[in-house]
Amino acid sequence: MNQQTIITQAIIDAHANLALPQEHALSTATSSQQSLGSENEIYAAVKAACAQLGFVDIDAHCVAKAWQHSVARTGLFNANTWPTEPEDFGMKPWPRADAFLPCPKNLGLYAVLPDASWVARMAKAGVPTVQLRFKSDDARAIDQEVRAAVEAVKGTDALLFINDHWEAAIEAGAYGVHLGQEDMVDADLIKIRTAKLRLGLSSHGFAEMLRADAFSPSYIACGAIYPTTLKRMMTAPQGPGRLHWYARLMRDYPLVAIGGIDASKLSEVLASGVGSIAVVRALVVAENPEAEAANFQAAIQLAQGI
Repeated sequence: MNQQTIITQAIIDAHANLALPQEHALSTATSSQQSLGSENEIYAAVKAACAQLGFVDIDAHCVAKAWQHSVARTGLFNANTWPTEPEDFGMKPWPRADAFLPCPKNLGLYAVLPDASWVARMAKAGVPTVQLRFKSDDARAIDQEVRAAVEAVKGTDALLFINDHWEAAIEAGAYGVHLGQEDMVDADLIKIRTAKLRLGLSSHGFAEMLRADAFSPSYIACGAIYPTTLKRMMTAPQGPGRLHWYARLMRDYPLVAIGGIDASKLSEVLASGVGSIAVVRALVVAENPEAEAANFQAAIQLAQGI
């Protein structure tokens, strides 16, 4: 067994909790291994390990490059320690002149809601962070719903983010905007920052986290952590093991965990160090949403020592 194979197996053995179900690992391993042999030993070994753990090719590349940089910087290799230093991933140091306005490090319970009436209901129930995810192609209906949501949180402590509809959010004076990876390509991020709105960005793995970080947003959402039926996901559920390392790397940000999280999974998600739990179905389908929200908040506060 050569040195590269030994390193690969050591990483796999040390981080078995990061592995995805075998069908995902098989679908990614081939493309990840095609480039082996053209890179140095550490990069090749790490990328092979990541492929066998089920990381998509672009994420395997990010981790392999970071591990390569870490070894070059420190002169040490430890299979038990995943790379978590921002400089090894090429991230800019803080503070940053181009950063969006900050939001609380612990956003707590983050309710993603379908319309302004739900926003009003959860804001009045004391949910600290709410998002309006209103789906419509009608520009007038969007404007009305966003304005109604902004009005709904007045007189409460809730922070309101608007999903996708950044122009309406600026016009209505919302607290912030949340964008997906696809949406941030089309949105005018400079205009959002100039309007002094906070910005949250979605991510689904290392490469997308680094892409989001390049814009210095107010927070980064990580997911999906568990399987979800809310929408078809292009990436497999990441799991709490990966979330742990995401949180270590992105420790300078408020982080929001999202995707399939219910009360039974709260403790293992919060153990990762994220400061916020985003929920959708867990509230809107609950028999008593206000009571469910209160239970979530109590569990989050207990875990955070609040």
